[in-house]
Amino acid sequence: MSDLGAGFGYLIKGQRWAFGHGRWFGFGLLPGLVTLVVYVGALIGLGYGADDFVAWATPFADDWSSPWLGLLRNTLVVLVFVLGLFLAVITFTAVTLLVGQPFYESLSEEVDRSEGGEVPESGLPLWRELWISAGDSVRILLRVALYGVLLFALGFIPVVGQTVVPALGFCVTGYFLAQELTAVALQRRGMVLKDRLTMLRGRRMLVLGFGVPLALSFLVPFVAVLLMPGAVAGATMLARDLTAPPAQDPAPSPYTLHKD
Repeated sequence: MSDLGAGFGYLIKGQRWAFGHGRWFGFGLLPGLVTLVVYVGALIGLGYGADDFVAWATPFADDWSSPWLGLLRNTLVVLVFVLGLFLAVITFTAVTLLVGQPFYESLSEEVDRSEGGEVPESGLPLWRELWISAGDSVRILLRVALYGVLLFALGFIPVVGQTVVPALGFCVTGYFLAQELTAVALQRRGMVLKDRLTMLRGRRMLVLGFGVPLALSFLVPFVAVLLMPGAVAGATMLARDLTAPPAQDPAPSPYTLHKD
């Protein structure tokens, strides 16, 4: 199986785990519901205010004749809303994980417990975990913002801006979603942000296979809430396998016959 297919497999296994553990599924829904209400309100506000923002930002076009004025400003309104949606999809996970840190920490531990083997614990007080998570999320979101601005600018290129750029946007979104989600399990394993990013870059296609389908599904707000518990579970399974020690070859049997 390719890394892309394997990454998608972790997403499916995580959803199966969550829906098969009803109490933990309900437990994991709460932070997402709280964040969803805030984000829906923000996107509605953006939808109503995008026209005024674009008009304020493009005073040089006030005297343009039709249809150029409408074409410019309507295009910019669409791009502003797409950029807002892009940032919302990315930051939704970070904010939900921050709000729900105790919830998802417990859920991730339960996944480790049910899968067998060691159940790592950070040993840090909750305030310290929240502080580290917030700092790491800010660093990741700054990277996302840079990509977002670049993709926004590329969106003005004819044809490419309407085909290649959206595809790149979903890849960027999916990659950073996977980084955020695996952080829950990897932080408990004592991995700092730099080491996590290095490890995930080494398995980029696996990470994209997990994150891109999730990014596409997160475009539907309520679906994002429903899938969050399973996304954390799948990311924990992914983290378990990425950090598992390499399998060792079995020791040769003393009874093995060797030819001279």
